[in-house]
Amino acid sequence: MPAEPTGTQAKSTGGEHGVNVVLCLVDDLGYSDFGCYGSEIRTPAVDALARSGVRFSQLYNSARCCPSRAALLTGLHPHQAGVGHMVWRGPGDAYAGFLNEGCTTIPEVLGANGYQTFMSGKWHVGGNYDALPPDQWRPGAAGFPTPLQRGFDRFFGTLTGSGSYYQPATLMREDRFIAQEDPDWYYTDAIADEAIAMLAGRDERRPFFLYLAFTAPHWPLHARAATIDSYRDQYRAGWDRLRGERHERLIAEGLLSEKWALSPRDPESWPYESSVDRDWESARMATYAAQVEHLDAAVGRVVEQLRADGTFDNTLFLLLSDNGGCAELLREDVIPDRTWPSSVPLSTFNGAPVAVGNRVGVLPGGPDTFASYDVCWANLSNAPFRRHKRWVHEGGISTPFIVHWPGHVDAGAIVHSPAHITDVLPTILEATGATYPSERAGRPIPSPAGASLLGEITGSAPGAQRTICFEHEGHRAIRAGEWKLVSVRSGDWELYNMSEDRTELDDLADSETERVEALGTAWFEWASAVGSDTSVFDDVDLIESNYVGISPELRRQYWLH
Repeated sequence: MPAEPTGTQAKSTGGEHGVNVVLCLVDDLGYSDFGCYGSEIRTPAVDALARSGVRFSQLYNSARCCPSRAALLTGLHPHQAGVGHMVWRGPGDAYAGFLNEGCTTIPEVLGANGYQTFMSGKWHVGGNYDALPPDQWRPGAAGFPTPLQRGFDRFFGTLTGSGSYYQPATLMREDRFIAQEDPDWYYTDAIADEAIAMLAGRDERRPFFLYLAFTAPHWPLHARAATIDSYRDQYRAGWDRLRGERHERLIAEGLLSEKWALSPRDPESWPYESSVDRDWESARMATYAAQVEHLDAAVGRVVEQLRADGTFDNTLFLLLSDNGGCAELLREDVIPDRTWPSSVPLSTFNGAPVAVGNRVGVLPGGPDTFASYDVCWANLSNAPFRRHKRWVHEGGISTPFIVHWPGHVDAGAIVHSPAHITDVLPTILEATGATYPSERAGRPIPSPAGASLLGEITGSAPGAQRTICFEHEGHRAIRAGEWKLVSVRSGDWELYNMSEDRTELDDLADSETERVEALGTAWFEWASAVGSDTSVFDDVDLIESNYVGISPELRRQYWLH
């Protein structure tokens, strides 16, 4: 049974409008990885939603998996919700590593307004399971809140951040761990299967909220062999050529201005032609592309279920990514004493050893591998922008954002006004007519940090002027109108005019010192208000010790580029 509503609001019979909501979050997918955002990857289901819906060209996330999830689910900045960095505990309430009691979630709000609330997929805002052996996992204990404790009526999925697509750790149904021992099972497909079952078994008298949280295409590179093979020739063209082609298609789609030049190849990257094994390199990206295609097919099956049960035309469908493409290397055998977290399987069902890490010549895809696609291909995923997941330059925080709502949007429209992931909750509230509470469990909660995007989505109002601030691992940024101030951790401020230079190539900080000072002051005021503390990340070793991957220095030592 759904939990009784908390706070001061009264339970209603389904919001003012009774519209259903599907919120689809994908994992580590770059800005240009969907076909409708310039990709060569086949994504017909997502593209169909975009062509008959609305695309945003400048929606931002919070740069990393769990901070973005905290911001998405609560409408607050991640520090306000207790997930200012990741799910491991840091100093202060802002870095608790789990959703705190001082925030409310979308399913809690909608559930109190009469909605059925379903979740299928990745949670990752409920404590650090990788730090504990499996016999010490205690979901629901203090510091380890579960989806059922934070507003969901039904839950299937994983609690941790990443894992095998064939045998994921922390897999649960409702409040119990379940074992997965079917050799033909694949997590992306299972997330869709379980979501479809939830929709099929719903109470048809009440509207529903479905949070569809895929792990794809987050590493490890796991996909069906036939789909991988269909892309193998595609990526022998190399990342440099394909980045240029994506850039051209993004301009042709009307998503980017032709004034914005393609950023140079990432400084940690190298020419494809000088790779140590080009067949292996192309196989890595082919596997990633296959993961995206499997993801698209899973989205398509959920859409077909909505059509079959007659709810599609009354469903607000929102789709976005939690951060940019991921440049993490996973070359762990470079560090002999590195201990893999318990979420990484070291053997398959039949006892075969898993080749953990990016091993040249070992083709990824099967359950006996555990690899990533690294910085060069991540640079393609984030084309035309600089940087990757974890950074707050455009490549780390820019996400595709597709909104589909029959009868309410102009098919094929593009919204260019800047927006942020914290705007999603207010948008859902306005669309459903749900009432936001003033407190939770007797404790006052902040108002949402974002603003509704419904005017931009429906074309009834222009985009509001927003000031958007970011901080992750000490990387900082503020976007105010056409200006963006940004810095890497412990680095100097850089200033870009985003109307002229969204790919962040012409740093104007030296010539616009007054603007740098004003924006910097505004950023520090925001940081103080939400609890952001960049001094937490002064010790780089602290970050890397919690980072499944290795530093750029070790990457350079290994590749000798």
